[in-house]
Amino acid sequence: MKEKLEKVAEALRKNNFDVHIVASGDEARKLALSLIPEGASVGLGGSVTVQQVGLLDALRNGKYRLFDQYEAGISREENIRRRKQGLTADFFVTGTNAVTEDGELVNIDGFGNRVAALAFGPSKVILLVGRNKLVKNIEAGFKRIYDVVAPKNAKRFGVNPPCVKDGKCSNCNHPQRICNIYSVIARQVEKGRITVILIDSDLGF
Repeated sequence: MKEKLEKVAEALRKNNFDVHIVASGDEARKLALSLIPEGASVGLGGSVTVQQVGLLDALRNGKYRLFDQYEAGISREENIRRRKQGLTADFFVTGTNAVTEDGELVNIDGFGNRVAALAFGPSKVILLVGRNKLVKNIEAGFKRIYDVVAPKNAKRFGVNPPCVKDGKCSNCNHPQRICNIYSVIARQVEKGRITVILIDSDLGF
């Protein structure tokens, strides 16, 4: 696995991503925090990995201007406002659904703010990526999304499209469908705008 991580890291660097490889979620959290100066504005994209490693809590408790759309009790209007604020933040913190061996990021999104921020907007983007997200190619990335990411996230969100029952995507037209926007980032024009932290642990979906 270490060799595979190094291979993917090399491919990502060729595509103008900054890349770090760490052994654990704790190391990933500490590294991510070291990249974000106090007082910076920070936007969030949905990520189980960011929660699992304790980065979300650290951002909430730190000296940052956090646009936290996941704060309990806020209205839908406030949730959307904070998502929009995140698109012009100094930093945007999230995960990715898959990373290919050629150094490409493969994602789906429900609202679109996460993939929008990956593509353009925030000055810097930090991605936390468990080793279980590594795939051979773009096709395998979307297969992973259809068979793993979509069903698990739909269940986590408490919605009930067919994938929750079937265990795989059926390209449904359900009103609670979460697979609405698809994205592949093959390369960054601005070198180093996106930092990918590869974690030698299975994390997130």
